[in-house]
Amino acid sequence: MPQPILRVPRSVWRTNGFSPGERAIPEETAVAFTFNTASYAVMMATPQDLEDFAFGFSLTEGVVSSCDAIESVEAVEEDIGIELRIWLKAPHAAEFLGRRRKMAGPTGCGLCGIESLIEAMRPPSKVRAGLVVAPDQIMTAIESLFPLQVLNHESRAVHAAGFWEPNRGLAAVREDVGRHNALDKLAGAIFREHTTADQGIVLLTSRVSVEMVQKSAAIGAPIIVAVSAPTALAVRMADAAGITLAAIARKDGFEVFTHAHRVTGATVTTPGLSAVAPRIP
Repeated sequence: MPQPILRVPRSVWRTNGFSPGERAIPEETAVAFTFNTASYAVMMATPQDLEDFAFGFSLTEGVVSSCDAIESVEAVEEDIGIELRIWLKAPHAAEFLGRRRKMAGPTGCGLCGIESLIEAMRPPSKVRAGLVVAPDQIMTAIESLFPLQVLNHESRAVHAAGFWEPNRGLAAVREDVGRHNALDKLAGAIFREHTTADQGIVLLTSRVSVEMVQKSAAIGAPIIVAVSAPTALAVRMADAAGITLAAIARKDGFEVFTHAHRVTGATVTTPGLSAVAPRIP
């Protein structure tokens, strides 16, 4: 398989002129998803943690509802990309083929190819109410993510998604040139351990768009913490899913937008959410 990071020659200009050198840059590869030989999606992604990607994408996109539906995964390198051949068990394969659709998504585009507004705005899964954390735990969680962004330390060009639990700390980190891909890989890593995300925090190095909330809801994550701001629709979707959404998490703090009851000491009112974004079905 291709290496996730390449070193390429480049010429650097500074005020004192040009100098030669190298730059570490992330690989970007076309990754095709097929289910029982039926084409489903093509995503541009970093060629790493591909089995996690297969499981996570299958779950967060609603192709399957559990890992038990997947019989096997094979990553096959082709001349122009990688094919993830996912084999579903018989009853799940029949169900999938009955509602098959195709989509193509460039890097960072999680909704390209969705065929209807209803698909794009599908109601989110409701998450469990349980987990409550203190502000310092959120700060510990987000700060623990940065040292483990191995690919980003080399390239400064990839996103990360992490999963933090109060009793384990940072349990998993996945990176990719696409923020949705990083989250899908994280979802796959969690579910392949036969665990759930309902007692932890999903950490994101990107902005929070609606599909990032939908994917987090699909794996049952009660809290999302991101370093960048959310979109208005993401706020409304998080509210509808029962997710605590904290964003703009920096060294000096963070902002809570929805379901503040999971963060001790936080309060937030949401009567203006209807004006923030279009209605969710």
